[in-house]
Amino acid sequence: MPLIYAFDHRHRRPPRELAELLGGKGANLAEMASVLELPVPPGFTIVTTACRRYRDGGWPASLDVELGRHVARLERRAGRRLGDPADPLLVSVRSGARFSMPGMMDTILNLGLNDRSVRALARTTGDEAFAHRSYARLLAMYGRIVMGVEAAAFDEPFEAAKAAEGVDDDARLSPRAWKELCRSHKAAIRAAARKPFPQDPHAQLRGAVEAVLRSWDGARAVAYREREGISHDLGTAVNVQAMVFGNRDDRSGTGVAFTRDAATGEDRPYGDFLVNAQGEDVVAGVRITQPLAALADEFPDQHAELLAIMDRLEAHYRDMLDLEFTIEQDRLWMLQVRVGKRTGVAALRMAVEMTTDPAIRLTRAEAVGRITPDHLDQILHPRLVGDDLEPVATGLAASPGAAVGAVVFTADDAVAGAAEGRSVILVRKETNPEDVHGLLASAGVLTSRGGLVSHAAVVARGWGKPAVVGAAAVEVRERSFAVGDVVVAEGDTISIDGSSGEVIAGAATLVVPEPPPEFDTILSWSDQIRRGKLAVRANADNGPDAARARAFGAEGIGLCRTEHMFLHEDRLPVVRQMILADTPEAEAEALEELRRVQHLDFTEILEAMDGLPVTVRLLDPPLHEFLPKVADLDLKAATGGLSPSEERLRRAAIDWAEENPMLGIRGVRLAVLKPGLYTMQVRALLDAVRDRIEAGGRPDVEVMIPLTVSAAEFELARSWVVEAAEELDITSNLLIGTMVETPRAALVADELARHADFFSMGTNDLTQMTFGFSRDDVEAKMMPAYVERHLLEGDPFHSVDVDGVGDLVRTCVARARAAKRRIPIGVCGEHGGDPASIAFFASAGLDYVSCSPFRVPIARLAAAHAVIAQKEGRLAGANADR
Repeated sequence: MPLIYAFDHRHRRPPRELAELLGGKGANLAEMASVLELPVPPGFTIVTTACRRYRDGGWPASLDVELGRHVARLERRAGRRLGDPADPLLVSVRSGARFSMPGMMDTILNLGLNDRSVRALARTTGDEAFAHRSYARLLAMYGRIVMGVEAAAFDEPFEAAKAAEGVDDDARLSPRAWKELCRSHKAAIRAAARKPFPQDPHAQLRGAVEAVLRSWDGARAVAYREREGISHDLGTAVNVQAMVFGNRDDRSGTGVAFTRDAATGEDRPYGDFLVNAQGEDVVAGVRITQPLAALADEFPDQHAELLAIMDRLEAHYRDMLDLEFTIEQDRLWMLQVRVGKRTGVAALRMAVEMTTDPAIRLTRAEAVGRITPDHLDQILHPRLVGDDLEPVATGLAASPGAAVGAVVFTADDAVAGAAEGRSVILVRKETNPEDVHGLLASAGVLTSRGGLVSHAAVVARGWGKPAVVGAAAVEVRERSFAVGDVVVAEGDTISIDGSSGEVIAGAATLVVPEPPPEFDTILSWSDQIRRGKLAVRANADNGPDAARARAFGAEGIGLCRTEHMFLHEDRLPVVRQMILADTPEAEAEALEELRRVQHLDFTEILEAMDGLPVTVRLLDPPLHEFLPKVADLDLKAATGGLSPSEERLRRAAIDWAEENPMLGIRGVRLAVLKPGLYTMQVRALLDAVRDRIEAGGRPDVEVMIPLTVSAAEFELARSWVVEAAEELDITSNLLIGTMVETPRAALVADELARHADFFSMGTNDLTQMTFGFSRDDVEAKMMPAYVERHLLEGDPFHSVDVDGVGDLVRTCVARARAAKRRIPIGVCGEHGGDPASIAFFASAGLDYVSCSPFRVPIARLAAAHAVIAQKEGRLAGANADR
């Protein structure tokens, strides 16, 4: 298979479907060039296969021959030769992975210039400043990216040159200044790299291509992929394209545009452009941009042509698009198009409106598929409130939401502050790809430069981070920033509003906004898609949480942890009284008081969930969790002595202490030793059921026995529930099931299913027991290293491991279904709210998932996505590629 394809190559399939081979950028350039025949500068794509081969064994042997052949073809198309001292062809070399990774890998412009061809460029353009500016930019990019020279070696002379000539705009530097910068840059390269900048353009091209291939494994690219869940094995494509110059003269320019507003979803094109500039100037935020609408004043014909192309592209792709363009001496060129990143609010509005847009006509399933879990997360971003919020500065509202935090000025300081548990806001003149780890760690970002498509804005929107950019009044210093007379030092608290662009000194109040109408529309369509396939319940242990879960669309409670009711300040002493009881009468008295308070809790929950199923898990943790730590009591005994009651607690804590509590006396095992405990809980629950029936309610309860590992064990526990129910004459429609949370329970699911009315997969404990991992001990200390070294595909506590826990889930379902009775099977715990895990659970045939109330909307959407994927025959697995 070839390693290189020209943009205008006629593929058997539409190029935009070949992103895995051509990369996203290359696929879309080929789509514009070969299918839509739009004005695209000629070029070619080195496919992702070449990157994978390079990673495995170095530069592919056949690549030199193919590269030479395609360079020759490009020279014929352009009518110029690379390195020609009379009229040189210049090219750009850019990365282009399957999934968009803005700013994470490297780009080199103006490749092909050298000491001879720069003079030719000056002659053919009649502009010495332009020619040497282009050469200086190549030297700085190539020196930094290919030859490993520190950026400061180029930035400091550049800033000094502007200061010496008293200009802010680099386009106003004199030819003499640019020539001197070229000399300075070459000297810096020779001093730092101990070899000169290569004058042979073909050597330049080989070095640039190799640098882009290498950048796939650069630190910032790896960090971005890990954050976005992108496979490290995909590799990047490399695009080599004839240069067009937006910085040729004042009849030239460059810009970035969106077919719709990426922040609000409004159906209007927007973007930024600069006159006499190259594309990197727009996204880097080094100059103040103009809005796209102003292009009509400078270039009316090209503005009209661009809008027509944007309409055509959006109708072709049936989505909002992000595109890059350049105007060179009044001629419009399209340099890139891709599906645009958008905020959650914008994604919802676009998805709903595109179902009625005659040029697009999304189906409801397609609209639901356009919404990601991150989009819904962003809808609940906090905002600033208060009547006395006086902004000290205002910038561009680049990414919605608000943040309050301590000011930091470097990415490393942001990471350090976040590691200490502090909320931090990263403040910079402008961000660059090296800041990505700081952006990830920060609660928000503020820059004094840049536009709505600058690096900071794009990355912040993609990650749902509040961002204010281009706040020109903010003067960023080394360890402080100033706005007029107001000085904010490192560590001071500020508040930013990424929805309004306001910057406020001090800590404002944050509140969660109301979701837009499209939020409910998309979720209602999601519910229609998944109805009868995969239900969504919530984990809730009290009335307010149950009410909140129902408001978020939960179809019942999948897990009510009754032990949480015991931890209230007024109830813990009663639990301890029960543990310390030394006579049956004293234990019965304590259990009766616990029954009374649990009855009240159950009544609140059943009222909030009236008519919906409520699964109540009987007491699960070991009793020592309700007692003080032995070490704490020993310390008190040594320093000040213990009271008689404390001494009793100490003895009880020693008696109930276990070497391995997770595998000790808990769940049904504890009830075997203290059978009155489960009887009390069942009586409290059924008393609440009776009260709700008398009040005209429709209680629907399910009693779950935790940690059973055999049919005999479950039958014993079931008998306690049945006995209590018969005494209270409440037996109709009472379901009694178990939580499957040990490998053995999964393997004997057929035996358990003969006696249980339902199963709930307890994947948290099932993961611990399958891997032999103690979650509290390994997740923070060991898991990152295991994932980083690919010893595990991912953290199994976040997404179900398909080959480990997933096999047990499938085994459990298959064996349960093989029993004579078909019982409902659900899953609770954190995996129940993880989209990747939900996709797996749908494929495994589970009936419902259960998660925290705030994750219910995410689970509703993810369940719909899983059903859509199954209908389309796509893999619905936890570890599939994005």
